[in-house]
Amino acid sequence: MSNKINSFDAKTLGKVFLVGAGPGAIDLITVRGAKLLAQADIVFYDALVDAEMLSFCPQAKQVAVGKRCGKLSSAQQFINKRLVDAAHKYETVVRLKGGDPMLFGRADEELNTLKEMGIEVEVVPGITAALAGAASLQQSLTLRGISRSVAFITQAQGAGNLTPGNPITHPIADTLVYYMGRKDAAKIAQLLIDTEKNHSINTPVHILEAVSTRRERHWSSTLGELAEGKAETWFDRNSPALIMVGEALRADTHESKIDAKIAKDLYDPSTEVDNCLQNSQILTNSWRRA
Repeated sequence: MSNKINSFDAKTLGKVFLVGAGPGAIDLITVRGAKLLAQADIVFYDALVDAEMLSFCPQAKQVAVGKRCGKLSSAQQFINKRLVDAAHKYETVVRLKGGDPMLFGRADEELNTLKEMGIEVEVVPGITAALAGAASLQQSLTLRGISRSVAFITQAQGAGNLTPGNPITHPIADTLVYYMGRKDAAKIAQLLIDTEKNHSINTPVHILEAVSTRRERHWSSTLGELAEGKAETWFDRNSPALIMVGEALRADTHESKIDAKIAKDLYDPSTEVDNCLQNSQILTNSWRRA
C-alpha cells in the first residue's frame, strides 16, 4: 500500500484518472493505463475488472465499487463522493472501469462531480468489448457493400434519466451490438424481426460471454432462434454477455466477398503490378523517421 499520503499536502487536491481496463484480458489494458495503476495511491475498481489486473497496483489501496445487475452494488452517488474524498487525501487516484470509461460507464456523472469540486480529472480510453468481440470472431463490424453503420446499445436504463413520454428507441444501423442485454435477449430479437427492415429471422447473431478472457464462450445462430429463446439455457448468469447482430457477421459473406476480390485481381488481364513507388527515390534515408 502506498505511503505517499504521509507526504501529500492535504491542501493540494490530487488528480483523478478514469482508466479503461479493456474488455477483460489483463494484457489488453493500454500502456498508459498500466503505468497509471503502477503510480496510483488508491484504485477504485469495477466488478467487471479481472482481479489479476490489480497485480499492476500492489502499492495502492484497492477499493471495490462495482455495480452488477441484480447484485448488491455501490450507488453511483456514493462512488462520486468517494472519488472526491480520495482526491483530498491522495495525489494519484485511479477509477478503473471495465471496457472504455466513456461507453456505458457513467463517466459523465463522475466527471461532472469532480469538475464541480475543482478536482483535476483525465480520461484514459480502453478497448470496448464490442471491438474485442469482433476481433475474437475475426469478422468486421463493417463490411463494404453490406454494413456501413454500427450501433452500440444497452437495455439498462436509469429511471431517473428517462423523460416521461419519450422512451429510448432502438437505433437503426446495419450492425448492432447490445451490452447488458442477456435477460431481454429474446425480446430484442423479436423486436428487430418485427420492426427493422435491415434484419430478419435469418440475420446472423453471435453472443459472446467474458470476451477476451479464458472463460470466453460463443453462441452463434440467427435472430429467429434467439427470439424463440434458444439461447436462454446457454447463458451463464455470472458472465458479462454481448449480443452482436448483422449481415456483416455472416461468415460466408466475408469469405465469398474476399474470394471474389482475390479471383478478380488474379485473373483480370487488365490488372498490372505497378512498381514505380517501390523503385522511386522519394523516401530517401535522410527523410526516414524511427
